[in-house]
Amino acid sequence: MAKTVEKTCLECGEVIIGRVDKKFCSDQCRVSFNNKLNSNETNHMRNVNNTLRKNRRILMEANPTGKTKLSREKLMQKGFDFNYFTNIYKTKDGAIYYYCYEQGYLPIENNWYLLVERKENF
Repeated sequence: MAKTVEKTCLECGEVIIGRVDKKFCSDQCRVSFNNKLNSNETNHMRNVNNTLRKNRRILMEANPTGKTKLSREKLMQKGFDFNYFTNIYKTKDGAIYYYCYEQGYLPIENNWYLLVERKENF
């Protein structure tokens, strides 16, 4: 006669009652287990998104007219992180604009940047 094995919840260890392929005793345990499993990835994504939003906000505040110049030093003083941007646009003449959503910047001479706002949809 085959011996039956009691399955236990992957999250809390309680005995599972129900379907043979069931892994959790409740939705709460399933959600808790998956949240723990994905927490490192989720935290990294949250940190990146927070940095992108901060960069966008800094560019918006520094560029109320839609086109202005600002030094690298001023951007860094405000907490701008040049390692994070959402996309790059390269012009026909080779100029490279970096964007945080619709707010962009173009490196120009002597650590100065041209700040721009992209009006059209990407």
